[in-house]
Amino acid sequence: MSFSPRVPRSTSILRRMSPDEVFGLRTMGLTEIYGRGDLVVLGLGVMIGAGIFSIAGRQAATTAGPGVFLSFMIAGITSLLAALCYAELVSSMPVSGSAYTFSYVVFGEVWAWIVGWALILEMELAAAVVARAWSLYAVQTLTEFGVSLPGLITGAGGFDPLSMVILVALTGAMAFNARVGLRVLWVMVAAKLLAIGAVIVVGAVHFDAANLARIPAPVAPSPGGGDALHTTLVGLVIGETHSFGWFGIIAAAPAIAFAYIGFDVVATAAEETKDAPRAVPDGMIRSLALTTLIYLAVAVVMVGMVAYTAISTKAPLADAFDRVGEGFMVHVINVGAVLGLTTVILVLLVGQTRVVFSMARDGLLPHGLSRLSGPHATPLTATLVIGAVAVLLAGFLPVLTLEQLVIIGTMVAFMSVAAGVLRMRRMLPDLPRPFRVPFAPVVPALSMAATLWLMVNLEALTWVYFTLWTAFGLLVYLLYGRRHSLLAPNAPNASNTPHAPHGRGRHRR
Repeated sequence: MSFSPRVPRSTSILRRMSPDEVFGLRTMGLTEIYGRGDLVVLGLGVMIGAGIFSIAGRQAATTAGPGVFLSFMIAGITSLLAALCYAELVSSMPVSGSAYTFSYVVFGEVWAWIVGWALILEMELAAAVVARAWSLYAVQTLTEFGVSLPGLITGAGGFDPLSMVILVALTGAMAFNARVGLRVLWVMVAAKLLAIGAVIVVGAVHFDAANLARIPAPVAPSPGGGDALHTTLVGLVIGETHSFGWFGIIAAAPAIAFAYIGFDVVATAAEETKDAPRAVPDGMIRSLALTTLIYLAVAVVMVGMVAYTAISTKAPLADAFDRVGEGFMVHVINVGAVLGLTTVILVLLVGQTRVVFSMARDGLLPHGLSRLSGPHATPLTATLVIGAVAVLLAGFLPVLTLEQLVIIGTMVAFMSVAAGVLRMRRMLPDLPRPFRVPFAPVVPALSMAATLWLMVNLEALTWVYFTLWTAFGLLVYLLYGRRHSLLAPNAPNASNTPHAPHGRGRHRR
């Protein structure tokens, strides 16, 4: 049925949208281009990056020892808990805003803004950070193939043009032809999975079960430690935890869980997905399950090839293959890393544009960012703005030092979604839910507890930066978003606000 909603106007800081109003505002929107398989590729594209070739080795060498594959299992289960919560909410409200929109319905506009602002921080900064890492791997790969580059191009002086080039290329592909971007993603994900398959197969030939034989005894942290700002919150409260042993296996799980972050981006594609209430939960959970199996396989191969005490923390997997006489695999690893990081950047840009598009459509950001253009109804303005900001961040700022800010933005969204499942079941018990979180309220509660554990393992400095970012965001909301929101008394009627290009649109209900 067709909607022409009259959104209720309110000055209350607790004002919320109802699910019907959310659907009504989205009857003119994005074009459906994703199928179930595309969503799995989106998930694999963003979760499997260069970290797969390094994180297992680093954590084995410094924290977990040969039990690092157990850390991967713990981190995978933690991520699955959050994914199940996302799956229920997105099956009820298959729209582009993901955690931002869910929070708008369940907790109200102010908290929705905080979550949306945190997601902007997460994805924008993540795209810049990954672009910088892509640049490093690209230079390393070219060098190993005998191609030398001048210092200006390699970013030796702080300015990094290669990271800017990849961001411009991917922004252009996504902005002007969404289907071309999707085809490119399929090809690159297939290529990097072939590289990972080669790592697993060749590494398995040199597997030695003796390297996994026993868990080493725990090692107490060295006295003194670092300054308070670079100590984790849990470290400030109870002191730094032990390395190795069961303590180390548990302590490594938060760092490893960061590798799984990104499955939530799949939820931002809901409005562009056919049969979204069923396809998005299915694609999200399948991609996370496949990623977990791949990470586990690489972790077992990593610690099975060489003893954990001999693993290099700089380039663990490449060094391990060198030690067993398979030096050619270094090229495979580097090419796989470049491909992996390319897909991560592309999917992050897709997710970021959809969140900004949704916030602009609701009036919390300038409406021009919700304008759709082209044959596939792409949010062109939002894409170009987001791409430009990422280019500037990656090219001129030392973003690699701000990596933990990516994580805390994600954790805020995870916490909101898990709490949202519990609250929405009480508020809207009759809302259709094609997917329901099993064993609720236990699973959402466990998800919140696991997310909180990850958050308190972040550095205190990260919390300081995030607090400043949130305070700045609330100021932006008070000065702009609150007055321009579609729920504000002086806002234009929602049904008269054009968001789609001429002749486009579709009805969802």
